[in-house]
Amino acid sequence: MVQTVLNPGPVTDVSPIRATYLKAFRLMLLARVLDEKFASLYRAGKITGGVFLGRGQEALSVATGLALRKGDIFAPLIRDQAGRMAFGEPILDAVRTYFGSALGPMRGRDGNVHRGRPQQGLLPMISHLGAMISVVNGALFARRMKGVQGTVGAASIGDGATSTGAFHEALNQAAVEKLPLVLIVANNQYAYSTPNSRQFACRSLLDRAAGYGVEGRGVDGTDLSACLKVVGDAVARARDGHGAQLIVARLLRLCGHGEHDAAEYLDAKLKNSPVGRDCLKVAEEFSLQQAWADAATMSAWRGEAVHTVEEAVAKVQREPAPDPFAETWHALASKHLGEAYDDAGNPGAGI
Repeated sequence: MVQTVLNPGPVTDVSPIRATYLKAFRLMLLARVLDEKFASLYRAGKITGGVFLGRGQEALSVATGLALRKGDIFAPLIRDQAGRMAFGEPILDAVRTYFGSALGPMRGRDGNVHRGRPQQGLLPMISHLGAMISVVNGALFARRMKGVQGTVGAASIGDGATSTGAFHEALNQAAVEKLPLVLIVANNQYAYSTPNSRQFACRSLLDRAAGYGVEGRGVDGTDLSACLKVVGDAVARARDGHGAQLIVARLLRLCGHGEHDAAEYLDAKLKNSPVGRDCLKVAEEFSLQQAWADAATMSAWRGEAVHTVEEAVAKVQREPAPDPFAETWHALASKHLGEAYDDAGNPGAGI
């Protein structure tokens, strides 16, 4: 079954719908403010490594994080700050990882975007080229073998990842084994600088769902209402035993691949088309139209987000970097070696 939802239709102002929408919007806003802060710090030479922003993809990302629940598995990527926080990642995890703090979830090891908490179902990113799909499959298999029911695994990828062998093998596996996988494809029109027209010849990536025997849904990735409905429905279908689900969202990355990329290759026509809408602005305008919030409230929410981000950055900048001579070089999840860290990054709590 292939279904495309561009807009879920009129929204009735039912309290739960309003509450969910505004919660999603505020997470999107916090993610955008945090991304902007990281970009500023990068340009000031305060961050080592790359900085990759989720600008324009927050609606799809937050919908994924909110659709999941405790016990589920989420494999986010570099543009999923909104979804990470919706799934429960503390903002300090992001800041500490970018700054290489010894108190971060990775203790300052590895690159500045490879963070996670596997025991809470948040998987650290291996690669942005489809490799995480099979990892989610493995985690779902493990739960099946343990007799755990009702678990869903979500993996986020970009359009470029659909051109890799990892994507084909993992999606085929999930389809054959009827795994409760929800594969979220953010078709942001470019695999780094390679446009869709040079990546695939099919009319739409959604056409691939039928080829694998999975249920497929398309969605306007700039519309928060549509994203919440489509992703929520797909997660519910997977949880109810209907097998793997493929979601393809049309949107545009409103920035370069990373802060090092000027993105001069972006087509101006795309920027000025519906696919180039800023999902955060669309969500703000919708909230105002529905009278779910007013301009003063919106301004206050942004102020709160800025304060939260500035407070987290100030805290982490005072924290120590790892000492390579004192570090115990064993796996972070080892129970019998060294010092463990709790969810807040504090040492000595055990794993």
